[in-house]
Formats: sequence, structure tokens, C-alpha cells
Amino acid sequence: MIGRKLGMTQVLSEEGEQVPVTVILAGPCTVVQKHEAARDGYSAVQLGFGERKPQRVSKAYRMHCLRAGKGAFQVLTEFRTEETGELEVGSQLGPGALFKPGDKVDVSGVTKGRGYTGVVKRHGFDGFPASHGTHETFRHGGSIGNRSYPGRVFKGKRMAGQYGHTRVTTRNLRVVAVREDEHIVLVEGAVPGPSGGIVLVRKAVRE
Repeated sequence: MIGRKLGMTQVLSEEGEQVPVTVILAGPCTVVQKHEAARDGYSAVQLGFGERKPQRVSKAYRMHCLRAGKGAFQVLTEFRTEETGELEVGSQLGPGALFKPGDKVDVSGVTKGRGYTGVVKRHGFDGFPASHGTHETFRHGGSIGNRSYPGRVFKGKRMAGQYGHTRVTTRNLRVVAVREDEHIVLVEGAVPGPSGGIVLVRKAVRE
């Protein structure tokens, strides 16, 4: 299911323990398109979430969203399913139809972008000793290779570069509560991305 990360808070469990949770606005998601194995070679359902101004999207995108009888969606995502017989174009899905307290889920999102950063912030390097004899290289990465052999820098060398803004999946998070009337799912722990970011919530692939 497609959702939006609203932020983090804490709740009390039945045992009186304080549990940190992420609040996710999961849905309502609208079925925009269906793919059937007999016709398309695979079975899947395309869901739409959020709203966009119709004048902000192309005509092809707007007409595609109109199949579901709605306006332009902010996000369209396709999910593979074993069968789509019960789902009809235009129907809506809430979190209660897929999740219940105690379930394990995988949450995917795009992490916060931190721009071009050095090795200390990006990889946790210690830097150079901040004592006598060190000049202008307190946060540098140091040597990156030898001379004639190997004569190059190995791929994957940890260096400065773009940090963040990558797709990350956090696995096996426990669903603490589902508030169907508010389309809210409380997930134990942190999930990738900033508050307000789009996330995908799936049942855990492996536990």
C-alpha cells in the first residue's frame, strides 16, 4: 500500500512499555488499472494515492487517472498480486484490508538527501589527529591507493560524494495499531525518508 510518513511519536503497550512508532497515512488507495495473467502475461494492480492539480500533469496522465473516476493522483504504483478478481477499477483500499496489529511489514522510502558530503559525514571516518603537525587536512580521507601497483583506485572505495536520497527498505517492522477510520498505521521503529515523504508498505517478504 502507498502511504505518507507523517512523523514519529510514542505509544504505551498493554504491558506499560513505551514504544516508539512511525505514523503512516496509508491510503485510501484507489485501483486505477488491473493486469490479468490471461491478457497481459502477469497479474498486478496499479494503485493511486494522493492528489495533484489536473493542470499540473500531462493530458495522457490525467486521462489515465480518470479511468478510476478520480482526479490526478500524486503517485501511481503497481503491485504484483496472485489474482485480481476481487478488485475493481475505481474501488478504494484502506489499511484495515491488508494489515492488522502484530503483522510484520517492509517499508520502502527515499532517504533524506544531504547533498555532497565528505568522508567523515558520509562514512564515519575519524579524520586526522587535531594536534601539532596536521595542517588543513583534519577531515580528509587520506590515501586511496598505491603507486605502480595496482595503478588505479578500486571500485567501491569510500570517498566523498552524494549522500542520501536513495531508496531504502526497512524490513520486519511490527504493526502496532491500525486506525481504519483515519487510514493510519502505527509501525514500531523508524522508516526511511522525511516527514511528508511517500513510502510503500508491504507485508514482510521474510521474517
